[in-house]
Amino acid sequence: MNHSNKGERSPAESEEGRPLIKENTHQLITHSTLSEARVSQGLAGVRKAARERKEMKFTALLHHLTVDLLRDSFYALKRKAAPGVDGVTWQEYEAGLEDRLADLHNRVHRGAYRAQPSRRVYIPKPDGRQRALGVAALEDKTVQQTAVTILNQIYEQDFRGFSYGFRPGRSQHQALDALYVGITRKKVNWVLDCDVRSFFDELSHDWLLRFIQHRVADRRIFRLIQKWLKAGVAEDGQWKNTEIGSPQGSVASPLLANIFMHYVFDLWVDAWRNKCAQGEVIVVRYADDNVLGFQFRADADRFLDALRERLRKFGLELHPEKTRRIEFGRFAEQDRRQRGEGKPETFDFLGFTHISGKDRNGSFALKRKTIRKRMRAKLEVHPKTGPTET
Repeated sequence: MNHSNKGERSPAESEEGRPLIKENTHQLITHSTLSEARVSQGLAGVRKAARERKEMKFTALLHHLTVDLLRDSFYALKRKAAPGVDGVTWQEYEAGLEDRLADLHNRVHRGAYRAQPSRRVYIPKPDGRQRALGVAALEDKTVQQTAVTILNQIYEQDFRGFSYGFRPGRSQHQALDALYVGITRKKVNWVLDCDVRSFFDELSHDWLLRFIQHRVADRRIFRLIQKWLKAGVAEDGQWKNTEIGSPQGSVASPLLANIFMHYVFDLWVDAWRNKCAQGEVIVVRYADDNVLGFQFRADADRFLDALRERLRKFGLELHPEKTRRIEFGRFAEQDRRQRGEGKPETFDFLGFTHISGKDRNGSFALKRKTIRKRMRAKLEVHPKTGPTET
C-alpha cells in the first residue's frame, strides 16, 4: 500500500531536508587554522568563475600555490600526526620552515617535486577486520592540502547539496539532520541503504583523471594529482604500486573521492529521480555511504538495479551484505501489521541505528541510537594507541 506522507513543508527540503545552514558559495572554510582572508582574496576569481560558468575548464591554477598558502596548509596539519616514510615530524619540519617552504614551492613550480609513497598502517574496524590507511610524508601532506584548498574553490560550486562527506563547512551531524528532515517531512515509505564495496581501494585512476579534466585543464595541477595516485605505498619495507584506489588517510583522498562520486553517482541520481522516478526520492551521501528514501517500492527496486549497472560501468559494486531496501517511514508499522509482519527493520548510518518509531502521541517519529559495536570499538581503542591523523 502506498501513501502520501503529508506534512508541513520546510525550507530545508530544498536540499534533501538540509538544515538551515549557510551555503559555502560565499566563503571557503578548508580548516580552522587557515587564513580565510588570504584564501578568499587570492582565489575569489576562481570561485566566482566556477560558480557562474559550469562548463569552464581552468587552465591556470598553479600560480595560486604560493608560499603563503603552503605555510597556511602546513599549520593546518595536526602537530602530533604520525610521520610518513620520510620519518619527518611536524615539529622537525617547522625548524627552518621558511627555507623549507621556499624550496618546496620552487620544486613544485619547476616540476621537480616528487611524491613519496604512503606508509601503510592498519587500524581496527568495528566488525573486527582491519582498515588500511596511507600515511603520507609531511611535504606531500602540505602540498596536497594546498592543492585541495585551490580545487575546493571550483568543486564546492559544483557538488550537490546532498553530498556531505569531508567537505568544508559540512559535518556528519548535518548529514544526519538532513536525513531526519527528509524522512520525516517528505514522502518516504521505503529506504535504500547503499554501501559501495571497497570504494577507496577500487577507485579507478583512469576514470578519476577523466572526471577531473572536465574542470581542470592546468597540466601542472593535473600532474600533481597523477603523482599522488602513482606514488604507491610502502609496507614492511617494500614498495607496492597502486594501479587503482586512493589511500584513506591521504589529505587529497576525500576530495578526489567526492569528485569521483560526483560524476558517477550525484549527477546521475539527480537525473534519475527527475526523469525515471514515479514518486519522490530523497538522497543523502556521505563519501561512499548513501541512504535514499522512496515514496514507492517500485522506484526503489528499479533504482537499485540501475545503480548496480551504473557502478559496474566504473569498476565498482555494492556491498551485498550492507546494501538493503527496507520498508520504513510513517506508514511502515501499520502496513506491516496489516500483513501480519513484524516491526519495521532498522538501518545504520554514520554511527547511528535509525528506527521507525512513534512519539508520545502515537505519531510517526524517526528515532536514533548509537550503534553498539561502534561504541564498543571506541572503548577498546586507547586514545594514545588509536589513530590520530595520517
